Amino acid sequence: MSDQQRENVPKIDRQREHQANERTFLAWLRTSIALIGFGFAISRFGLFLRQLQISITGKAIVTHSFLSSETLGINLALIGIILIALATWRYNQVFWQIERADYKPNRLLVWMTATIVMIFGAMSIPSVLWRQPVSPSSPSPKRSDVRDREFMVRRLPPRSNWQKKR
Repeated sequence: MSDQQRENVPKIDRQREHQANERTFLAWLRTSIALIGFGFAISRFGLFLRQLQISITGKAIVTHSFLSSETLGINLALIGIILIALATWRYNQVFWQIERADYKPNRLLVWMTATIVMIFGAMSIPSVLWRQPVSPSSPSPKRSDVRDREFMVRRLPPRSNWQKKR
């Protein structure tokens, strides 16, 4: 587009287009931050469930390496980081298309992101359903036993230098 044609486009329309582009970029940014946070939450929740299983049953959970919550969480965080880079690239591309007044919408990034999130969302379902049932192998200690041990530990006087035998 020539400079004369670009000048014919009202300035207020270009401002609105740039503002819409910025809003779209910020929406992609929020989505990527949500993916990173969701990935972190899935990873930590899986760790919590594993520790809970160990404390109740005394046995470690057998995890499937590909479908573990840690793998899923890390992958979602990586997708969020990649999405930030793609959103920035797309923002720049649309910015210059608006400036040249030859904007052409492209839905490839939208479809690609939606497909990836759907795949990882579907992968999270088996990781939750494949948990082994909880069956205690040994009885857990009674609260009174734990309290008595803590009381005995607190009653012992601290050993300092003046108490040592010479």
